[in-house]
Amino acid sequence: MLTLGGLSVALALALVPGSSEALKEGECEVCMTFLGKFYQSLQDNNVNFNSGDIEKFLIKSCKDAKSKENRFCYYIGATSDAATKMINEVTKPLSYHVPVEKICEKLKKKDSQICELKYDKQLDLTTVDLKKLKVKDLKKILEEWGESCKGCAEKTDFIRKITELMPKYAPAAAKARTEL
Repeated sequence: MLTLGGLSVALALALVPGSSEALKEGECEVCMTFLGKFYQSLQDNNVNFNSGDIEKFLIKSCKDAKSKENRFCYYIGATSDAATKMINEVTKPLSYHVPVEKICEKLKKKDSQICELKYDKQLDLTTVDLKKLKVKDLKKILEEWGESCKGCAEKTDFIRKITELMPKYAPAAAKARTEL
């Protein structure tokens, strides 16, 4: 009788879904954001929700992806230099309108690196003191804008280039800085 009770408890625990499967708050940030935007763009462009069309659109979207989103595309095999191909793990569920959270949960089981991707913290250009930033951070600002600083050797060269381009890429920050 005692073994039957223990067996039923073990069976009940086995049937309860584990908390390790569900995503925690802030986990899979890049996956959730990228696939959320991608799903919305599929709807906005009236793409047929079949695996083939979604795959073509995903590869096209991944060509334009930068930084962490490009790394995500690499992990799922949507870039030309990717070593693995897990595109079907994304396209097939999307064709059935499976929620992005569930897709990211399944991707996490296949490759945990996908959920380890996090976006870099954005600098508030209105208040940050550019002179206190490292050259690496100044270069990153220019890279995010799609610019480079040819001939820049000193930190002051990078700062000059950023303040020069700020009205074009961050007009609100440029206006706030001139008011200070």
